[in-house]
Amino acid sequence: MNQYLARLPPPMVLTFAACDPSGGAGLQADLMTIAALGCHPLSVTTALTVQDTVGVASVLAIDADCVEDQARTLLEDMPVAAFKIGLLGSVENLAVIAEILADYPGVPLVLDPVLASGRGDELADQEMISGLREILLPLTTVLTPNTLEARRLATADYDADDDDHPTLADCAQRLLSFGCAYVLLTGTHDSSPRVVNRLYGGAGGGLVRSDAWDRLPATYHGSGCTLASALAAQLAIGLPVSEATRAAQEYTWLALAAGFRAGMGQHLPDRFFQMHQARGGRLDG
Repeated sequence: MNQYLARLPPPMVLTFAACDPSGGAGLQADLMTIAALGCHPLSVTTALTVQDTVGVASVLAIDADCVEDQARTLLEDMPVAAFKIGLLGSVENLAVIAEILADYPGVPLVLDPVLASGRGDELADQEMISGLREILLPLTTVLTPNTLEARRLATADYDADDDDHPTLADCAQRLLSFGCAYVLLTGTHDSSPRVVNRLYGGAGGGLVRSDAWDRLPATYHGSGCTLASALAAQLAIGLPVSEATRAAQEYTWLALAAGFRAGMGQHLPDRFFQMHQARGGRLDG
């Protein structure tokens, strides 16, 4: 009996995210990913959403006082090895989360800037983007934007219809100048035959590593949440940023490759693909 009582707890990762009833993205995606990688997930709900695999119909932000109470209660009880942030719900939530995280400067933070759904539903206005730049990026260890998000965050007057965009390398440098330690630019929204993800930052602020992955034929609901949560879990385990980034990408690609179409929209990643493979595949083969 004593051997069970003496077991040390796994690393704990606290995610701030919105509830996704489909289980494809948001809080549910974070919890599954963190657990699949051997960490214990803790969660703070920032918003309730009405959505499915096709898109987001509505978002109801949780009151900022409730968000703070959720987080403070957990943090007073359990040690957290890494934080992950997804959809914030409101600028008020952004401000209170930043205030909380400022009390834990030694704990790595992965920020997934959820600015729109996979279908293109807008989930962040200009006030939210300004708050991300000014309040959260200085606290961030790794920012994980796709190319569209990187340009919106890096450019104050961003216009998607304007062909005169800064290069992605320039966007990475601008984002680093806002205070985050690293930027992982993902190539999921490019039209290249392979997805190329580039990590910038560190002491010199330059390109740290570049990883290329075969582009899968389907589109996926929750791929960004999966990558950011996997990265937070790898940092919680103790891997350095570069190694954690590679490991998180590999896990995410394999989860996507094993994904399935549950509804009428995008495919869902299989975050427990390792367990399913060990059992000989899902019941449908």
